[in-house]
Amino acid sequence: MGDDPPVGIRRVGLRGAGTWPARPPTPARTKTPSPAKTPPAPHRPGSRTVAPSPLGHGVAKDPYPLYRILREEFPLTYDPDLRAWLLSRYADVAAALTDPRFTRGHRPGDPPCAPAHQGDAAAGLRHVAERVAHVLARRLAGRHQVDLVEDFCRWLPAGTAAAAVGVPYRDMMRLVRGRAAGSAAGRCTSLITLRQKALASFLANILDDPDQLAAVRTGPPELLRRAWTESLRRDPPVQIAVRRTTHEVEVSGGTIPAGASVALLIGAAGRDPERFTAPDRFDLLRDDPGQLTFGTGFCPAVVLAALEADFGLRALLEAMPRLRWADGFRPDHTGVITRAPRALLVRPAG
Repeated sequence: MGDDPPVGIRRVGLRGAGTWPARPPTPARTKTPSPAKTPPAPHRPGSRTVAPSPLGHGVAKDPYPLYRILREEFPLTYDPDLRAWLLSRYADVAAALTDPRFTRGHRPGDPPCAPAHQGDAAAGLRHVAERVAHVLARRLAGRHQVDLVEDFCRWLPAGTAAAAVGVPYRDMMRLVRGRAAGSAAGRCTSLITLRQKALASFLANILDDPDQLAAVRTGPPELLRRAWTESLRRDPPVQIAVRRTTHEVEVSGGTIPAGASVALLIGAAGRDPERFTAPDRFDLLRDDPGQLTFGTGFCPAVVLAALEADFGLRALLEAMPRLRWADGFRPDHTGVITRAPRALLVRPAG
């Protein structure tokens, strides 16, 4: 079966069996279809009959109310705008990201990465990320106001990728300006935009909470690593990952047909209260951490992203000990497929 859903269930929630409308008596030998292939249950007062779409108006500004509706009322639904089935619950999304029946997608750190990067060395990446971060931070420290998205987050991942393969500093700056650094850095390390957005969201989350910023500034290195994981959970740079099924797959909302496109709503999964306590809160000390942006295997992109967050924040705080938001500024995330702050305006000197 292809991308189109069976007749009668377009963008309809699949919350289990319901009471069907009145109809003439039928023979006793009636086979009950599987949940994903049945017609929709009748409308109930206070419930929706049509699922909202991630491509709907206003979703790019704030997708989380929509994600909540999908998790609670439509755990499996077909979206004709995306031409894909939607999965929004953590358990379903996490399983699909590693289930071999979901194909045609790549996530840095997933098992296919390990053989591809057997010859890559992680030791040199640490020095490169630290050096580039400190050079950039010192260049910005004397300014009255800085946009960290444009002047830091855009440069650090691209500059690190270029420096990691030995590009001279003068040429590295040219490559960064031309967005060409990734071509020299291989398949995964060339995912520069993903790392830029992840870094911007991380800085937004940590700078927006003075208490947690103070904890990271004075605490053990483990706190900063926990903050990085928590930011990837709360505000993942990739909100939707698309896969295709090779077989029928049972999920919590029903059955996905074979050969179907499936949109995994990573942003919705990261805010699932069935998996995370107080999921909307940024809490680097939470006792139920987890993220779905990266896999758990070795991959230079995963290593570099974590190092850029670590050394990036440390370099900024060292060069700008009185760093704070510009007057009246609040971080403003946007995006549907990928998501990050548009700008991060700060005063380096306080």
